[in-house]
Amino acid sequence: MEDALKPVTDWLRARNPETGVIPADLDLIENRIIDSLGFMEFILLLEDLVGRELPLEELDVDRFRSLQAIHDNFLSPSAPSVPKHTP
Repeated sequence: MEDALKPVTDWLRARNPETGVIPADLDLIENRIIDSLGFMEFILLLEDLVGRELPLEELDVDRFRSLQAIHDNFLSPSAPSVPKHTP
C-alpha cells in the first residue's frame, strides 16, 4: 500500500510541510490536510495516478477521507477506479 500511496503522501506533505507521519486512517478533510482550495488539484493528481479522468459520480468526499480510503478506492489493484487490463 505504501508504494502506491507515495505520490499521494508526497503531494500532501508538500502542501502541508508541518505534517509529519500521516496515519492511514486519519481524516484528511476534517484535519485540513486536503482543503477545498487544493481538492481539485488533488483530483488531478489522482487522475494522473490512475491514468484516466474520474467521473463526477466518483467524487464522493468519503472516497478521499483517508489514505486507506484513497488506496482502496483508487490505487489498489482491486479498486473500482483502476482500469482493468486485459491481455
